[in-house]
Amino acid sequence: PTGGGQRRKEESHLVNGGVKQSTWSKAFNSNAVWEEKDEFLDVIYWLRQIIAIILGVMWGVAPLKGFLGIAIFCIINAGVLYVYFSSFQQIDEEEYGGTWELTKEGFMTSFALFLVVWIIFYTALHFD
Repeated sequence: PTGGGQRRKEESHLVNGGVKQSTWSKAFNSNAVWEEKDEFLDVIYWLRQIIAIILGVMWGVAPLKGFLGIAIFCIINAGVLYVYFSSFQQIDEEEYGGTWELTKEGFMTSFALFLVVWIIFYTALHFD
């Protein structure tokens, strides 16, 4: 049955007679159609991780310290993702359990990643 696996592979790339878009191409196209709920949640999760790394490096290079750095990170992280799913993608939040569910998707993981990156860069650049 070697031909069966190949046939299944071809079928997975075709949707309604067209070629299926990759997840990342949909992520950067406005108003993309998300067939699977988990696929969109994965995009939200990974965008948060990217934001965490970028902000962690920025906060470490510009010697930002304390609660102010954490508060600004939380506002930017939640704000950017909220604008992304409500305005750019224009998805129905209720399909995903409401705005709060989307806003907290992957937040704690990205917060931990942000802290690690921030601490590493701050320590490497500003301690003798």
